[in-house]
Amino acid sequence: MNQGCDKKKYRGLFVVDLDGTLLNSDRQIAREDLHALARLREKEYLVAIATGRSNYSFDQLLAHLGDSGPASSLPVDYVVFSTGAGVMDFPGKRLLKSFSLCPEDVRFTAEYLTRSGLDYMIHRPVPDTRYFLYSVNGGSNPDFHTRLKMYRKFATCLTPGDLDSFGGATQVLCIVPARTGHQVAAEIAGALKQCSVIKATSPLDGQSVWVEIFAPTVSKSKGVKWLADTLGLAQHTICAVGNDYNDQDLLRYAGRSFIVANGPPSLKAHFEGVASNNNGGVGEAAARWLLSLEP
Repeated sequence: MNQGCDKKKYRGLFVVDLDGTLLNSDRQIAREDLHALARLREKEYLVAIATGRSNYSFDQLLAHLGDSGPASSLPVDYVVFSTGAGVMDFPGKRLLKSFSLCPEDVRFTAEYLTRSGLDYMIHRPVPDTRYFLYSVNGGSNPDFHTRLKMYRKFATCLTPGDLDSFGGATQVLCIVPARTGHQVAAEIAGALKQCSVIKATSPLDGQSVWVEIFAPTVSKSKGVKWLADTLGLAQHTICAVGNDYNDQDLLRYAGRSFIVANGPPSLKAHFEGVASNNNGGVGEAAARWLLSLEP
């Protein structure tokens, strides 16, 4: 699906990850960070969120923030969701672009993960991403079952023949316990070279590894690039802030990048650091970027 974006000329694009970056540990947004985003927009910079959350999960968060005071009205223009599988405007939430795994890759991926004894979920294409099939093939995996319990009303156990009529998918999500997660993520990436395989830390237990398998055209950086190209914005006018492995490609792509202090050491060694998500890191990044553009 493809619709037009705002054709007004803007000075740049500020892109911020959500969980662990814009959201603090209480899953709230600090006033100083909200004010920083609002100030960027006043100065004719666009603001986008790039999140691993689906459109449904993002809506659930908005409902939560709506009960919590200052974050009820986000100073945001676009949302790149499901790690780049979809792009929508905001606050209208009009879908501008979406990408899906083809049925053949869904089947190949499911067969590989099943043979490997891994637990996974297959999510329907945007905008119905909240509905999914699931398959349990491994041993103890509390994080997988926590997520399954959270979304039980949208879940269907995968049985033989289900994929014959399932069609494409937004993603296949494989959840692996922390002990073997990074190794398994590397093995999956090696086996599924025809797909985009993206590793992230679980937002639920903060330790397990989520291995997200998408169409080859999907990542946060590709979603943001599509948006920037559509808006007529050059790469050097983009700033990004993130905190985790699934932000790496976006941080490398942007003209200026920052990582919050609560990010993993392996990433902090490669990107400019700012304060943590609990201490105004997004506001600090926005201020530094503005200062470099408007000394």
